[in-house]
Amino acid sequence: MRIVGGENKGRTIAAPAGERTRPTSDRTRQAIFDMLIHAPWYGREALEEAIVLDGYAGTGAMGLEALSRGAARASFIERDRAALAALRINLDICQARDVSRVLSCSVTHPPKADVPHTLIFLDPPYGKSLVESGLRALARNGWIAEDALIVAETGATEEFVPFIAGLKPVSATFVPEILCSRRFGAAQVTIWRHSVTSS
Repeated sequence: MRIVGGENKGRTIAAPAGERTRPTSDRTRQAIFDMLIHAPWYGREALEEAIVLDGYAGTGAMGLEALSRGAARASFIERDRAALAALRINLDICQARDVSRVLSCSVTHPPKADVPHTLIFLDPPYGKSLVESGLRALARNGWIAEDALIVAETGATEEFVPFIAGLKPVSATFVPEILCSRRFGAAQVTIWRHSVTSS
């Protein structure tokens, strides 16, 4: 695995052995960041001002990619010990300790946030509704800024409808506009904006 863009482009990052961690591939990361940088609804300037949350972080590849491309700072949430060890190695490889925070906990039971985050990456194990439960927990604890961009990776065959955490009841009225949805092999990447003022 490598960082595919920005100041750390080409740096090899560590991944734990085994199948407990499923890092987003270099090719998929490249495609996601190309979309973010060139999209009319986001862009390079927004990325360079972003406060990033890499939830279900694993190796931290998504957050580190954002930092490499100029994001202001990043928080990483991960609870698996092997993944945490790789993540901390990767922060050193990318010299990103000063702009990073690592939390050893579950996304579904996070502490209170020190600041709302504006760009949220969620790539949990597939088929367990962990995007939904994670977003609800993050919203309750102040992690998600108004109008934050959510980038969620789910299984390509699982049923998934983007939503705004914290709005009840969850119904068709509250389904946000999907800004982008693309399939990459076994993964589906969906991007939307967490604007609680949206109708």
